[in-house]
Amino acid sequence: MDFSNIKMLVMDVDGVLTEGTVVIHEDGSESKFFSLVDGHGIKMWQRAGFRTALISGRASNATTVRAEQLGIEHVQQGCKKKLPAFEKLLDDMDMNADEVVYMGDDLLDLPLVRRAAFGVAVANAVNELKEHADYVTDKPGGRGAVREVIELVLKSTGHWDELMQRYLV
Repeated sequence: MDFSNIKMLVMDVDGVLTEGTVVIHEDGSESKFFSLVDGHGIKMWQRAGFRTALISGRASNATTVRAEQLGIEHVQQGCKKKLPAFEKLLDDMDMNADEVVYMGDDLLDLPLVRRAAFGVAVANAVNELKEHADYVTDKPGGRGAVREVIELVLKSTGHWDELMQRYLV
C-alpha cells in the first residue's frame, strides 16, 4: 500500500483504543482502560503532522477525557450509523476518504473500513470486518493495535526515523 496520500487516522473507540470492556460503577459512572502505548503512538502520529479523529457508537465521558488528553480534536460519539458521521467529518475537514486510515472492530465499522483508503480491523475484530479490511493487526484492540498501524504508516512514509531522533539523544 502506498500511504503517501494519507493525512488522517480515524478510529473507533471501544474495541480499538480499548479492549472493548466497560466497567460500570454502582453510581452509574463508567471506566475504560486505554493503552498508553497506543496513546504515545497517537502523539507521534500528530508530531508527524497527521490528523486524528474518533467516531464511536457509544457516548462516554471517559472517551471525551482521553481524547482531550491526546489532543484529538475531532470526536463524534453516539453514532449508531457511522458512515454519515464519517462523511460529515470529511466534509468539515475538506478531505477525501482516500486520505484516511480507518480502524474498527465490529459491524458498525464495516462501511468505514470499506470506504477509507486503508481500512483496518484489529486482531480481535469480528470476522465479517476482517474479511473486508485491507489489513488485520497482529495486536488486539486496546493492546497496541493502534500503535502497530501508526508505526506501519510512519515507517512506510519515511517519518519514523525523524521521529525517533528525539529518543536517541
